[in-house]
Amino acid sequence: MQKHPDPNIAQPIPHVDRLTYVKPTIKRPNIIVGDFTYFADTDFESHVTHHYDFIGDKLIIGKFCQIAAGVKFVMNGANHQMNAATTYPFYIFGTWEQKAPTQSDLPLKGDTVIGNDVWIGQNTTILPGVHIGDGAIIGANSVVGSNVEPYTIVAGNPAKQIRKRFDEELTTLLLKFKWWDKSIDEINKLLPILTCSDLEQIKAEIKSRLV
Repeated sequence: MQKHPDPNIAQPIPHVDRLTYVKPTIKRPNIIVGDFTYFADTDFESHVTHHYDFIGDKLIIGKFCQIAAGVKFVMNGANHQMNAATTYPFYIFGTWEQKAPTQSDLPLKGDTVIGNDVWIGQNTTILPGVHIGDGAIIGANSVVGSNVEPYTIVAGNPAKQIRKRFDEELTTLLLKFKWWDKSIDEINKLLPILTCSDLEQIKAEIKSRLV
C-alpha cells in the first residue's frame, strides 16, 4: 500500500510526543505555517514571543521546514523606543504619565519570513523582521538578526555566513524547481533525487523536468 502523509496531523510519528507538525497546532491568525514543517518540541506558539495583535506583524514559515527544540522567534513587540533619551517603556505599566509611542517611533522591522526547506538548529533565536531564504541552514545556538540568502549556511551570534550549500547553477535550479510546491505523489516520486548526494545528477534530473 502506498504511503500518503497527512500534513494535518499534529503528531505525525506515533508515540513521539515531542515532534509536531506546526500548521495544525496554530491558533493565532498572524502566524502562517506551510505543510509538513515540524518542530522538535510541543506548543510552538509559546516559542513566538512579543507577538502583539496591535503591532500587526506576522510570522510566515514555508513548507518542509525543520525547527529544532529551543528555537525562539522574537517579534517586533520586543522592540523599545531608541530615538529618545531612554529606552525604558514607562507606558506599559500604566502608572507613569507617558503615552505609548507611535509606531513610527518604534524600530519596527516588518514580518518575519522563513522560506521552504529551512533547517533551524537547536536553541537558535530569530530576531524581528528577518527573512531566511529557501534551503538555508541555521547553526545551533545562533542569533539571526539579518537576512539569510537561499541555500546558505549561517551560524554564530550574530549569525554570519559559513558557506553556500551549492554552486550558483544548482541553487538557481532548485529555486526554479520549487519541489515543495508539488503534490505529495510527485514528491514521493522525486525522493530519490531530493535525497541524492550526487549534485551533478541532481542538476541533470531537475533540468530534464524543467524543460
